[in-house]
Amino acid sequence: MQVLGIIPARYASTRFPGKPLVDIGGKSMIQRVCEQAKKCRDLNEVVVATDDDRIFDHVSGFGGLAIMTSSDHQSGTDRCAEVALKYPDHQVIINIQGDEPYIDPEQISKVISCFDSPDTQLATLVKKVVSEQELFNANSPKVILNKNSEAIYFSRSPLPHIRGQEQMNWLNHFTYFKHIGIYGYRADILQQITKLPVSSLEKAESLEQLRWIENGYRIKVAETELETYAIDTPSDLDNLNQTTLS
Repeated sequence: MQVLGIIPARYASTRFPGKPLVDIGGKSMIQRVCEQAKKCRDLNEVVVATDDDRIFDHVSGFGGLAIMTSSDHQSGTDRCAEVALKYPDHQVIINIQGDEPYIDPEQISKVISCFDSPDTQLATLVKKVVSEQELFNANSPKVILNKNSEAIYFSRSPLPHIRGQEQMNWLNHFTYFKHIGIYGYRADILQQITKLPVSSLEKAESLEQLRWIENGYRIKVAETELETYAIDTPSDLDNLNQTTLS
């Protein structure tokens, strides 16, 4: 099984312009993501997908592989689909978030392992929620699983609602999972899902994976105990630097 790791990276982020190129301890964020991804022995190739010459030149400058993509893509999934067409011999595509500079290679391998089953169409990671802050954080989507370890719903709200219990006690009555934003796609399925129109659930929650579920695709889930640190805003970067330096 040939596995391609793609790191979508765009410069024009609304909340943090130029984010892939910010310095983190002497290296850019995108370089750190690339280096972590290349440590995963289950990936046959790692490539950065970007629509910006500055990112392309920077990645090439530190010896990474970058491919220019259309500037019309609405999501990282769309960008991955374009690049995947250039690698027709790869059966599995892994979408590695470009804003997680310390992603653990083990997490990438866990997603890849989901494709040991030929029935797997899509895959992602979850982690148990351990605090009320996580549970009620709308920026940290929660995942409902079925008995086959497949995601049946993602929500920014804490689901399920525990009837008859104070919210502060919900974690004592149910095991909640939060979504870790790394995706795996079977190559043919990736091309299919990018042709789907935006769905009603996706619009409501602003979560693209709901489009796939609403159209009948199955998302296999692996569980990780490792935390990830995504950088969405400059303040997130400040917090990460304080954590790593302390």
